Amino acid sequence: MRAFVVFGPGECGVVDVEPPTAAPGEAVVDVARVGVCGTDVEFFSGEMQYLHEGHARYPLRLGHEWTGRVSAVGEGVDASWIGRRVMGDTMLGCGLCRRCRDGRQHVCDAREEVGIRGGRAGALAEQLAVPAGSLYPLPDAVDDTLGALVEPGGNAFRAARAAAIDAGDRVLVLGPGTIGLLVAMFARRAGAEVHLMGLTRQSLDFARTLGFDALWQEKELPDLPWDAVIDASNAPELPAKAVEWVEPGRRVVYIGLAGSSSPVDTRSLALKDVTAVGILSASPGLGATIDAYASGEVDPRPLVAATVGLDDVGAVLAGTRPVGAGPGPKIHVVPGGQDRRSFRRRP
Repeated sequence: MRAFVVFGPGECGVVDVEPPTAAPGEAVVDVARVGVCGTDVEFFSGEMQYLHEGHARYPLRLGHEWTGRVSAVGEGVDASWIGRRVMGDTMLGCGLCRRCRDGRQHVCDAREEVGIRGGRAGALAEQLAVPAGSLYPLPDAVDDTLGALVEPGGNAFRAARAAAIDAGDRVLVLGPGTIGLLVAMFARRAGAEVHLMGLTRQSLDFARTLGFDALWQEKELPDLPWDAVIDASNAPELPAKAVEWVEPGRRVVYIGLAGSSSPVDTRSLALKDVTAVGILSASPGLGATIDAYASGEVDPRPLVAATVGLDDVGAVLAGTRPVGAGPGPKIHVVPGGQDRRSFRRRP
């Protein structure tokens, strides 16, 4: 089968590899669609921290935001999975440790992460093998575009829930990228008054098309009481500012990651009686995200700017966008697609 492989920083290609077989407890999925994520870009550039910590090494098969259809199952797996449309949890715990036993497999020290950590091959290929226990069935109302947005949506759902939002609360989301916009959608669903702060007017203009009107660059941010501040940015200075801006006794949530240290003065946390929450993964929020998409209460499909084939993934990771792409921040890949797209350098 064809698979996209990163061989080293800036080195990649589509190669023919042996298709996966379903080991005991596993299922093989025919991949329908995959989202390209900032984590994939960091692996392509060589900046991803897991490379430096020894949790991942080249060559890599990327792709952890995916959907597809089960085509085979291994020993011990119910055959009724065959033919079902699914997406899957990225975080695969060992299943034996204390964290896995109490439902925290996403922070298991020995975990694999699909397309990210521990050598587990990702979904930028025609087929993917994963533990059947990591699969989530998708209803017909969740199409392939939505299916490949469940994983990032699960992260955003958890961030919005961690902010302890009540109807009428005023929430400030920092960073209008894919995760920030998804967070804003889930916060709006909870009844919050949602404000977004971004770096560029272009990103804020796109947020306006999604129905958000309270849009700010930092220099124009109003002096308002923020009942929650959710940092979905990659700016190292914003975690401390989130604590500065949030109302005493309320919450800041950190879901974005900077490329360098982001110091926060714990005296500010304590003296303001602020609760700070970090969000790593989508795992505990995947089912709720599927339900939100299926009901139509959250529809992130406008975030997808273009859909390309495997042959075009390298250009996307290198920072180009397909000609004719929409304004959204997300690029999707159809691994079976063969059409090559024209690209332009991102402005």
